[in-house]
Amino acid sequence: MAIPPRILLGVSGGIAAYKAPEMVRRWRERGAEVRCAMTDNARRFVSPLALEVVTGHRVYGEEYLKPQGSGVEEHIELTEWADRLVLAPATANLLALLARGLAPNFLTTLALAWDGPVVVAPAMHPRMWNHPATQENVALLRARGVTLVGPVVGPLASGEIGMGRMADPLAIVGAGLEMSGLEVRAGVGPADDKSSLVGRRVLVSAGPTREPLDPVRFLGNRSSGKMGFALAAEAAKRGAIVDLVSGPVSLEEPPGVRRTRVETALEMRTAMLDRVVDAEVVFMTAAVADYRPLRVASEKLKKETGPPTVELVENPDILVELSKAPGRRLIVGFAAETEDVLRHGQTKLERKGCDLLVVNDVSRADIGFDSDDNEVTVLAKGAPPVVISRRPKRELAAALLDLVESDLVERDVVERELSTETESEVGA
Repeated sequence: MAIPPRILLGVSGGIAAYKAPEMVRRWRERGAEVRCAMTDNARRFVSPLALEVVTGHRVYGEEYLKPQGSGVEEHIELTEWADRLVLAPATANLLALLARGLAPNFLTTLALAWDGPVVVAPAMHPRMWNHPATQENVALLRARGVTLVGPVVGPLASGEIGMGRMADPLAIVGAGLEMSGLEVRAGVGPADDKSSLVGRRVLVSAGPTREPLDPVRFLGNRSSGKMGFALAAEAAKRGAIVDLVSGPVSLEEPPGVRRTRVETALEMRTAMLDRVVDAEVVFMTAAVADYRPLRVASEKLKKETGPPTVELVENPDILVELSKAPGRRLIVGFAAETEDVLRHGQTKLERKGCDLLVVNDVSRADIGFDSDDNEVTVLAKGAPPVVISRRPKRELAAALLDLVESDLVERDVVERELSTETESEVGA
């Protein structure tokens, strides 16, 4: 008989602590044993009794710092019982204590004695998350092998929308179970809890285009395709049916993704317009050439004939055409800028007609082209800009998809309400 995973949930004093009983319930539905430890501040947001009821075990806190019966300290006993530690929510204070190895309370004492896999789900105000000290602490934890789930962009207790909301409880549940060796996809629960992307068709473009000058040379750009491939991989992981239209890049297609390879802007336009009909979400991350040579030499241009004169013609704007395509879908555009990023981004958002525009500053050497990291600002009409701080592109993809899923859920709610109102009017 397989031994059920033993998960130790540490709850710190953020308002998202009220979601702890739900996470415990989901773990237990999946066969895990769960015990909980709390800080004193966490008890202000969720009752220890609620966690005792859903776990079937007492909840650990400051009163258990002294040996109980066996003479072995409780925090050591717990580290020997559990096989993974999940800290959710993790406040900025908890991240700082973990990163610096400080242990002023039972939960941090437990964490300092722990030598196994750790999942951390941060939750805090965006300004706290983006503070250099917090980012330094996060980098230290990642370097030690800690798995971070979130935070995500979404509505906060303050009424604002921004990066700092704790990841969906199911994503945290999935991360804990994945570390236990179970085949569970993070963010997707049982049939009634599925990610809003399950079964939806997602279309992604990625990489550069190449516009030939002759059989040897071409006009191109430095796009690596990593951002688009990360988005395609994350969408597939969440259960979407993903089509990836890729320019020439040296990347393997993600598992479960259907890839179409193209070279030129016109080829990419054809492939995207053919597939957008059935798509419910479109990510136009490809760096499409704005211009192409009017004439392509049939033979290699020789140096001896002198510098060629190259006349250029404008390529079609694929994002504009996708935004105007018949049907209802969410269109997410991408814009690479080198100066006055937000002003140019707002102008493009209006001109392109997309729902969201993800803007990044490619003049920075530490993000963007060829880099494994990126930092972006997400623009939407009538909404304040949302900054997603620098992080690996796979984590950035997850944050962007969290934002998209939130938008999709809101749209579904509005459509259901409109449908109900229409039915009521017909019935009347």
